[in-house]
Amino acid sequence: MADEEARGVERMEVSPGLPQTPQALAAWWDQQVDFHTTLLHHLAQLVPEIYSAEMDPDLEKQEESIQTSIFTPLEWYLFGEDPDICLEKLKHSGAFQLCGKVFKSGETTYSCRDCAIDPTCVLCMDCFQNSVHKNHRYKMHTSTGGGFCDCGDTEAWKTGPFCISHEPGAAATTKENLRCSLNEEVIAQARKMFPSVIKYIVEMTIWEEEKELPSELQIREKKNERYYCVLFNDEHHSYDHVIYSLQRALDCELAEAQLHTTAIDKEGRRAVKAGAFAACQEAKEDIKSHSENVSQHPLHVEVLHSDVMAHQKFALRLGSWMNKIMSYSSDFRQIFCQACLREEPGSENPCLISRLMLWDAKLYKGARKILHELIFSSFFMEMEYKKFFAMEFVKYYKQLQKDYISDDHDRSISVTALSVQMFTVPTLARHLIEEQNVISVITETLLEVLPEYLDRNNKFNFQGYSQDKLGRIYAVICDLKYILISKPTVWTERLKTQFLEGFRSFLKILTCMQGMEEIRRQVGQHIEVDPDWEAAIAIQMQLKNILLMFQEWCACDEELLLVAYKECHKAVMRCSTSFMSSSKTVVQLCGHTLETKSYRVSEDLVSIHLPLSRTLAGLHVRLSRLGGIARLHEFVPFEDFQVEALVEFPLRCLVLVAQVVAEMWRRNGLSLISQVFYYQDVKCREEMYDKDIIMLQIGASLMDPNKFLLLILQRYELADAFNKTISTNDQDLIKQYNTLIEEMLQILIYIVGERYVPGVGNVTKEEVTMREIIHLLCIEPMPHSAIAKNLPENENNETGLENVINKVATFKKPGVSGHGVYELKDESLKDFNMYFYHYSKTQHSKAEHMQKKKRKQENKDEALPPPPPPEFCPAFSKVINLLNCDVMMYILRTIFERALDTDSNLWTEGMLQMAFHILALGLLEEKQQLQKAPEEEVTFDFYHKASRLGSSSMNAQNIQMLLEKLKGIPQLEGQKDMITWILQMFDTVKRLREKSCLIISTASESIRNDEITHDKEKAERKRKAEAARLHRQKIMAQMSALQKNFIETHKLMYDSTSEMSGKEDSIMEEESTPPVSDYSRIALGPKRGPSITEKEVLTCILCQEEQEVKIESNAMVLSACVQKSTVLSQHRGKPIEFSGESLDPLFMDSDLAYGTYTGSCGHVMHAVCWQKYFEAVQLSFQQRIHVDLFDLESGEYLCPLCKSLCNTVIPIIPLQPRTINSENAEALAQLLTLARWIPTVLARISGYNIKHAKGENPTIPVLFDQGMGDSTFEFHSILSYGIQSSIKYSNSIKEMVVLFATTVYRIGLKMPPDETDPRVPMMTWSTCAFTLQAIENLLGDEGKPLFGALQNRQHNGLKALMQFAIAQRSTCPQVLIQKHLIRLLSVVLPNLKSEDTPCLLSVDLFHVLVGAVLAFPSLYWDDTVDLQPSSISSSYNHLYLFHLITMAHILQILLTIDTGLPLAQVQEDSEEARSASSFMAEVSQHTSGYVGCDIPGWYLWVSLKNGITPYLRCAALFFHYLLGVTPPEDLFTNSTEGEYSALCSYLSLPTNLFLLFQEYWHTVKPFLQRWCADPALLNCLKQKSTIVRYPRKRNNLIELPDDYSCLLNQASHFRCPRSADDERKNPVLCLFCGTILCSQNICCQETVNGEEVGACIFHALHCGAGVCIFLKIRECRVVLVEGKARGCAYPAPYLDEYGETDPGLKRGNPLHLCHERYRKLHLVWQQHCIIEEIARSQETNQMLFGFNWQSL
Repeated sequence: MADEEARGVERMEVSPGLPQTPQALAAWWDQQVDFHTTLLHHLAQLVPEIYSAEMDPDLEKQEESIQTSIFTPLEWYLFGEDPDICLEKLKHSGAFQLCGKVFKSGETTYSCRDCAIDPTCVLCMDCFQNSVHKNHRYKMHTSTGGGFCDCGDTEAWKTGPFCISHEPGAAATTKENLRCSLNEEVIAQARKMFPSVIKYIVEMTIWEEEKELPSELQIREKKNERYYCVLFNDEHHSYDHVIYSLQRALDCELAEAQLHTTAIDKEGRRAVKAGAFAACQEAKEDIKSHSENVSQHPLHVEVLHSDVMAHQKFALRLGSWMNKIMSYSSDFRQIFCQACLREEPGSENPCLISRLMLWDAKLYKGARKILHELIFSSFFMEMEYKKFFAMEFVKYYKQLQKDYISDDHDRSISVTALSVQMFTVPTLARHLIEEQNVISVITETLLEVLPEYLDRNNKFNFQGYSQDKLGRIYAVICDLKYILISKPTVWTERLKTQFLEGFRSFLKILTCMQGMEEIRRQVGQHIEVDPDWEAAIAIQMQLKNILLMFQEWCACDEELLLVAYKECHKAVMRCSTSFMSSSKTVVQLCGHTLETKSYRVSEDLVSIHLPLSRTLAGLHVRLSRLGGIARLHEFVPFEDFQVEALVEFPLRCLVLVAQVVAEMWRRNGLSLISQVFYYQDVKCREEMYDKDIIMLQIGASLMDPNKFLLLILQRYELADAFNKTISTNDQDLIKQYNTLIEEMLQILIYIVGERYVPGVGNVTKEEVTMREIIHLLCIEPMPHSAIAKNLPENENNETGLENVINKVATFKKPGVSGHGVYELKDESLKDFNMYFYHYSKTQHSKAEHMQKKKRKQENKDEALPPPPPPEFCPAFSKVINLLNCDVMMYILRTIFERALDTDSNLWTEGMLQMAFHILALGLLEEKQQLQKAPEEEVTFDFYHKASRLGSSSMNAQNIQMLLEKLKGIPQLEGQKDMITWILQMFDTVKRLREKSCLIISTASESIRNDEITHDKEKAERKRKAEAARLHRQKIMAQMSALQKNFIETHKLMYDSTSEMSGKEDSIMEEESTPPVSDYSRIALGPKRGPSITEKEVLTCILCQEEQEVKIESNAMVLSACVQKSTVLSQHRGKPIEFSGESLDPLFMDSDLAYGTYTGSCGHVMHAVCWQKYFEAVQLSFQQRIHVDLFDLESGEYLCPLCKSLCNTVIPIIPLQPRTINSENAEALAQLLTLARWIPTVLARISGYNIKHAKGENPTIPVLFDQGMGDSTFEFHSILSYGIQSSIKYSNSIKEMVVLFATTVYRIGLKMPPDETDPRVPMMTWSTCAFTLQAIENLLGDEGKPLFGALQNRQHNGLKALMQFAIAQRSTCPQVLIQKHLIRLLSVVLPNLKSEDTPCLLSVDLFHVLVGAVLAFPSLYWDDTVDLQPSSISSSYNHLYLFHLITMAHILQILLTIDTGLPLAQVQEDSEEARSASSFMAEVSQHTSGYVGCDIPGWYLWVSLKNGITPYLRCAALFFHYLLGVTPPEDLFTNSTEGEYSALCSYLSLPTNLFLLFQEYWHTVKPFLQRWCADPALLNCLKQKSTIVRYPRKRNNLIELPDDYSCLLNQASHFRCPRSADDERKNPVLCLFCGTILCSQNICCQETVNGEEVGACIFHALHCGAGVCIFLKIRECRVVLVEGKARGCAYPAPYLDEYGETDPGLKRGNPLHLCHERYRKLHLVWQQHCIIEEIARSQETNQMLFGFNWQSL
């Protein structure tokens, strides 16, 4: 400390004359001549002082000192008056027109598909919500960071450039305001001050000396030198590696190393050690040596002087301050920009801003971020200066990109990422092309960074490339796309020349790609290593849109296009020199000869990359579209054109594909197959495959058709196959030939028939898209996303799909799952072309199959002829001559003849199909021409050629005759319809030729006969189809009869597996019993109906053996799952004990915060089988390596049948039939009234108490008031009402009972299993009650009847659970049960009250009812004999317990009544209303006025009825499953009217519930007084807030907004509660309670039982007892979690307009809430199926390395 003081004293000495207040200091600066020196001197004094504590700084104190000693004086100096007042004025002086918000990583951005100039124009959340685009077709995306909001930029939007807050109107008075508030003096001061500040920031940021400061910042005296060892961030080392290296090198704790590492990752650098130079140097070497290994460089560590460190930190802080100052005024921004752009006179250094840019790659993360923000807030907010900045950027573009490529930081924090902000502005892009020829700059940069990949021939070869480096080079390619993204509307001469210059430069790159990575066919031996092919294809994909955009730019102007064509043609010719020179071969066929280069694809080198040829094809098509082909010879003389050379390379490429299909290249491995796949894939085909087809069409339009066909035969290596008959028996060779012929015919079909390219045929872009969609939907109906994925995107990522889809297809909405699909309209089917050139092989066969099937269903013939094609453009009109040239006829005839020749195997059905297709195309073409023009003008004579004889020999046949014969070949049954169609077409054309539309009978005779036979065939076919249909029906009938029979015989097995269909659990059938008269449908009291029991024979799902369920036989069990649940909680997030050591679960709180639910899937096993199965599962898991799906420790397993997750089994115990002798019952009714029953019970209890207290001084509770103390009630009197001996269960059943009871205890209390724990029976009763309540709640929620709608598994589960609960009592010490019972009864019998009896309002009475009923028989137990009550006494016990507890519940409801509800009024003076009022009056006397009696009677009655119904429904379920008495009819149907009275009759209650009190008034009145006077109860009533009201509120998932962008909006305002920075967070929404959490982030981790868990998992433990549903807002994914380490994804309930979800917002369409799906999610929760969903999903997606759920 002394040292600090001394330094302070010195400082005072050094600057004795310095004024101390900011104001005075500013004035003193004003008097100095050289502000720059003065400022530096001031900083030199203060900065090292303020930033002295680098290792653990006191941030608040630092900030305060900077403000008072530096910033405030600077602001005074600038404004000359109190800065706060000035800034406040400036703030209100008007809004900007530009928003300029810089996006952080993970923020949501919006783009408008209707109005944005290109997809890079985006809005921030706030601007979007306030703009017109909210109602347009917008897209949402997650920013990677670094972009900025384009609101207010008129060049970015076609319409609606401003949101409400940036509207220029809002700032109408801005100009004057700004002028008046920034007077000349302030501007003059700014001009003086800004340059110094900027210079200081730049100098310090790029300062290289580690030990020294610049001279003007050095303080004269040197004292103890402090240094820091500073570690810098890089992207190569993982988090863990850095932590490990730091721990080893610095010998520090894990927590400290983690802290350092997090800071380094965020800021980019961090001091990890302070001290003398030597010590820091040593630490540096240590860290380096620990972090280096074979594959990695060491970490980047520097040793910096403490003063250097301080000034560098302060420079950045000063940068943020400048940011703030500039945000106030445009003038400040302009002065700042001018200062940055000023070059220093006499220095060779560039201007300051360029120095910063050039230094960017050497800076660390934190510095870059602040400097980029400076650029954003200054240059990018002023259009004029943006231009100057762009020019500086382009000036140093090459250097910047090279630095970026060798840097290892992400693109988002590199200065090169700013290019998108400048290059996409249309005016700026044009300016940069004209002034600096930016296209050439970018292409030259590419050529300079790619040379390491050039081979000897100056072609690229990317073998052994580095993915990271190439990825960085793509950034340069992207810049080219940005420059070209908007076409110029006005072309100046200068723009043309500069653009052509850039185009030439771009052609150089294409020249290096033309023919790159050539390959040769492997013969003999398989290739050893697959060559790298990805890089070349990836660059091809990157270039696809750029190539298209270059072609579009060229096509803007005919002159320009012709010059570009000439340049491109030259470049192609330069690459084709080898083709000209080499040796020739001659091909001859049917009188035509062709001399061509001797080259074979199967032997010589061939390449799939031909961007130059393809660009030329693109330019040719655009020239044809502009009609400029006629002028082409002026630029490229015809003798130089050399069309054969142009066609050569694309043709080789197509032949290569054909040979790959023919499996000739299979020894070349996978890389070639992958390349061919991409060549035809939608991502690349526009600039690869499609252009090759066009190039062949150009060839066909310019060459002699016969020569062209000969060239094709020669290249396909098929000249011999057609020249002479090849006799070979080598099957492989024949197959290969056949495939090649098929592939060649297919290409011929494409050349002649594919005209859907604007410029090749007369079509528009829309028609092209429509045709693509039609052919996709001919395969099958598809969702919107699948169609979009199969359509090529343009540079704006648009496919043109929405504009046309509704013309050709109709949309079908989705159900609760799945997605919406488009189906093709019938009228579009006529456009189906079986040989559509974008079909893959599988798509082709699928589409053909679907269309034939469809035609068959409609009883049409199965011919699928080509649709009439559109006309060719004039430039391509000669292509059709291919069809009727000699060689083509020869090829077709040869194929047909081979098909007829029985010895020939050189033909296939596919080949014939294609030949028919070509014939059909020829006939269609001739028909169309004849219909348009008079016959003598039509030169296209396909018909004549086809009907001419092939040769002059005797048995020569023309094509028509051959077709007639082909109809007779049995293998061609499938093609008959097509042949018939072609023959009819021949006839039509012939008639058109003969001009005789009248049918001349002789001529048409043959056709007539033909048609007749055709009709006969049709009739015959119809008859066969009908016969087949009848036959099918018969077989189906037989099968279903057999099936029924099988089901009858195996009925039970079917019952137990009926919900396996998975769709909807079958509804439980009402048990078929003899009709029961209504009086006996009563469950309680002397009129109790008979228990319905029938013998149950069940089949074990494991061993398939049947067994009857009996008490004495071996146990059978139901697989079940016990889980903690908060489904009914009225107090979500109530603090929970993580281990239940001190919990007392006997009483359930009235808010039902945490329950234990038992669910079963309803499948039955023998206990023994189950044990074996479980052991086997355990064994197999010990041998498995991958992540455990379930926790064997906790006894989890998957049900062997339905694979749902289970963790225990419930023993199945049969219901014990009980009948009541009605005479006895009548007699007993007189004796055993409630008034006698209560003392009897109390006597029994006090007797036990005396017994248990033997030997001690008996403390007998005073149970009776005087007067009741007569001895009629004594210990044994309870037995006199009827007893019987207890049930004896088999050992196996007892074992299972104990096992299940222990599981419930273990899971419900989160305790290690202990079967002797006194809380085991409590948990049994609790799970029974809670499960009943949950099922009742679910039925009520879905509006279903109480008994009629139970699913089979719920029914079986409840039955087993209740019978188990009865049996469970017998496995415990009865004394224990009695103790519990006394405590339970103490709630309703105040005489038993003890200090741990809870207050009446704080317990759930249904739990008390269940516990009391199940525990009550323990009062009959004696040491000597094991007795239990007889049916008749138990019926009274049940009745009175139920009535007592019901009365207590009525009081509970009325005490907590909510007077503010809008209830439908019932009649005022009904009997019920009167009773209610008088009862309430009584109560209010006892509650000393806490409960008002001013509530109208009808309101009380309605509230009571509503409040008590759930309790009555639960009780009805409970007694039904306990006793087996059939409930009244009304409870099986869905009648709300009859339900209440049916419940009352079933439970022996009067419908006017107040009559209960009247009936038992004398007995109950003292109880009522004592209940009401309980101080705890009155206390509860005081605290209105915590009271639970009845009926309890039904829990729902939280309300979600309809529009998803509202949720994103919420998330964008979310701030992590634990960290101050704005770094990327993953906001996650809990759907139970609506809390937003910060997920997957170290800052919010919590520790539970010594384990680190993420925020969501921790929240789930409290909010849903470990089970929870979350929505990841930024990804639009729902996540289900359970426990600490399990979870699964689930489809989100948000759909776009096409009925599809969008996980990860990949597509970005607007999303809206689908209520049905949200409801389904709600039911998954309410039905306790979350755990099951998770287990199912894990079972299906077993991954070796799963997601780390624990950190969620």
